[in-house]
Amino acid sequence: MAVDLHLHSTASDGTDPPARIVELAVAAGLDAIALTDHDNLDGIAEARSAAPAGFEVVSGTELSVEWNDRAVHLLVYFLEPGAGPLQDRLVWLQQSRHHRNLRIVERCNRLGIDITFDEVMAEAEGRGVGRPHFAAVMMRKGHVASISEAFDRYLGAGGLLYEPRDRLGAAEAIELAIASGAVTSLAHPHTVAEGRDDFASTFRGLAALGLHAIEAQYAEYDPAMRRHLASQAAGLGLIATGGSDYHGTYKPGLSVGVGKGDLTVPTETLEALRAAAARS
Repeated sequence: MAVDLHLHSTASDGTDPPARIVELAVAAGLDAIALTDHDNLDGIAEARSAAPAGFEVVSGTELSVEWNDRAVHLLVYFLEPGAGPLQDRLVWLQQSRHHRNLRIVERCNRLGIDITFDEVMAEAEGRGVGRPHFAAVMMRKGHVASISEAFDRYLGAGGLLYEPRDRLGAAEAIELAIASGAVTSLAHPHTVAEGRDDFASTFRGLAALGLHAIEAQYAEYDPAMRRHLASQAAGLGLIATGGSDYHGTYKPGLSVGVGKGDLTVPTETLEALRAAAARS
């Protein structure tokens, strides 16, 4: 059996509600998923309510953290809703995201792009506003032809509308996750470094901080890259995790469970993460 450990819903920047994510996962023959919306656990209760008997929904989130003056993303697994060391910090991260979003609207206005915060909130259905929601409104109003163009020209790092936001440091995020009974995986690792030596140094450095896993089985990677990253993880005593990074129509061409059609993340991966959480 298989799992998908990287999924986004309308609780952040996906286009499908949490319950629909579960439906798609069941239809794909999966026996578990991790819902990993950005900076929040808001979709977990809905996803679990929709899950049939025997189907597991792991409570997770995706964090953007600081590492050596760059932003890297961590997937956090087994972080349960409620109070806790990292859970409490998610409130601060959500507030920071909100203020960043208001600054993006101000930039739009200065550039003559007619977008209001209410329009973006409506696109996000009132929760989890992120840059894909801005991109969708821009596309609908004719400012760009696609979501990817919106990010390339405006919303991505260095774009005309790009606004940074507050982040936890990588060390603090990993420490808080462990204190909360959770484990961490480095998401889409191709984004974290430049060049072979830089990648190796980043992997070693994060492993030394207590990182548990590297997302080797990623939908966008070819089989050779997946094998290479899995080997890198094994060499550091880390778990090779994986997922589709499904966002619905905001990230077209990906399907829950199988990515572009060739992704398989074995259930044993989830069991290895569970064992790591128990040890932590």
